[in-house]
Parts: sequence; C-alpha cells; structure tokens
Amino acid sequence: MLHLAQDTDPGWFERIRDSLDTILVDHCHLEKRAASNALNLIFRYTGCEGIPRELSEVVREEMEHFTQVLDILDARGIEFTRLPPSPYATALQAELRKNEPGAFLDKLLMAGFIEARSCERFKILSQGLAEDEPELAAFYRELMIAEARHHLLYTNIARRFYSDSVVKARLKELAPAEVAALKAAGEVPRLHSW
Repeated sequence: MLHLAQDTDPGWFERIRDSLDTILVDHCHLEKRAASNALNLIFRYTGCEGIPRELSEVVREEMEHFTQVLDILDARGIEFTRLPPSPYATALQAELRKNEPGAFLDKLLMAGFIEARSCERFKILSQGLAEDEPELAAFYRELMIAEARHHLLYTNIARRFYSDSVVKARLKELAPAEVAALKAAGEVPRLHSW
C-alpha cells in the first residue's frame, strides 16, 4: 500500500531512541513542512479540479499535528529550535521533473512517498515507545493512520490527472530514489534518516 521500495533499517529505532527530544523537534518541523508543501500545491495548481479543497484539509490536519507536537515539546520542556536540514528532502527535490506535465505528477508522488515513510516511522515509534511512553506511543499510532490517509490522497489525486499506468511507472522509478535519499541522510537522529 505504501509504495516504499525498502522497509526501514531494523536498527533505526535503537539509533534514535536516546535522541527522542531531537526526533520530536524534527517531527515538529516536518509537520510544518508538510502543511507548507500542501499549501504550495494549492497555490501552484489552483485550477486543477479538487486540489484546493482536498489539500486544504491536508494543510489543516498537518497544522493540527504541528500544534500537537508543539504541545508535546512544551510539556517536556523541550525548546522548538532550528535543526540542520536533513539531506532527505533535498535529495528528493533533485528527483522532481521541472517541466509540466511531469512536474505535477512528481510533486504529488514525492509528497505521497514522504507521507508513506512517515507512516512507517510512526508505526515503528508507536511500537518502540509502547512500554516506556504509552501516551506518546498512542499519539504516534493516531498519526500513523493520518499519514497513510495522506499518502493515499496524494496517489489518488495523481491517478485522477494521469493514467494508472503512468502513475505506476513513475512510482516504480521514484521509489528507489526515496530509499537513496533516506540513506543519504545518514544515521543522524531524524524521522527521515537511515
């Protein structure tokens, strides 16, 4: 369902476990960026049927998640600070075609890949934190469902504007690039790192 070419490295949770504060700050930034990306798609593709309404729901939900993570940071006494940008997003951007009609498809599919990877990571977090941090684990279980829904939304929008065969072919081409971007991020404590 998630179209990921490779599952998360089994050692990822153990590598980030002692850096949960950093993961939470990173997560907060990612929710903000996800809202910004959906909003940018609305601006760029306003005339495309359904885009403004469907993606405005994504913007609203991502900002709600952003606020929820801010609340978690506040409750834990963690300052919401800047982090060095992860190479993941930069590597993904490099894979996007610049010209239409391919650019629109690529933006939708990459947004879908990011949501899919986040869904997978939230599942891992919910399982890994279940014993020591049950409330945070429950929060990540809820977000996992939302991320799966967003992934499906982006891929379904793509299928509305492009043939199923074109979408499948491009998903197959981009999936290895998403894994390469993840590996390029290295083993730093981030939601989207190897």
